[in-house]
Amino acid sequence: MNLTQNRWLDRWKNHFRNNQRDRVEPMWDAPTKLTSDQIEKLLPSLAQFELGDGGGPCYLTAWDRGKFLSQPHARELVDLWFKEEAEHSRLLGDAVKRFGGESIESHWSFSIFCLVRKVLGVSFELRTLILTEIVSNVYYQMMLKHGGEKDAAIAQMCRLVIRDETGHIAFHKDRMARSGRKFGMIWAGIFNLMGLAAGTMLWVNHGKAIRALGGKNSEFYQEIWHAMDHFIITLRKHARDEKSNRNENLQPMPQS
Repeated sequence: MNLTQNRWLDRWKNHFRNNQRDRVEPMWDAPTKLTSDQIEKLLPSLAQFELGDGGGPCYLTAWDRGKFLSQPHARELVDLWFKEEAEHSRLLGDAVKRFGGESIESHWSFSIFCLVRKVLGVSFELRTLILTEIVSNVYYQMMLKHGGEKDAAIAQMCRLVIRDETGHIAFHKDRMARSGRKFGMIWAGIFNLMGLAAGTMLWVNHGKAIRALGGKNSEFYQEIWHAMDHFIITLRKHARDEKSNRNENLQPMPQS
């Protein structure tokens, strides 16, 4: 492993480790201004996210995941990434308890999600998980925007998860930029279609909860589109910068 790779690895290991600091536990016993109808619609959504973020197989599940995990230090970074996902599951579980709900052990959408990831391979799984991070981040941002003033604990939980998810998106963007791949129009078109599909699946299961808080369908899709567009634009910029840096490192040393 060369010096540049070591620096990249150290940067992300330090990010994940430093991100565990200064994490204030939400005030689960604080009073809430949410109505009983809002809580009734929010509870199934929180329970499903608890299952998806860690209550189920909180790791890579693709049949060929070994080829990705066998890369230098990949397993270490994946462990750190999914450790944060498991923490989200714990937070969501406490939110479910706060409102008198119960955790769930299965859900049809999550079962399909896991099966598709397992069957279609690790490349598809990683892309799907990146898109899941993007659309989930929009979900938590809308929950914070529309429900945060009504419930301090939910606001604190959302801020913690958004902080983590923003880092996960940046990590995957950085990882993809270093791959040497091209992210042209065809790739972007497929990525956007998959993102809209992921967003629609999320909204089918969770839109009722966000609408109960005051969010709108149009707002969700506008935010999804903006988030994917931002991801693609910044990914391309990172990829160009990485290519430029590699070319500079390949230049012969000047002779004295």
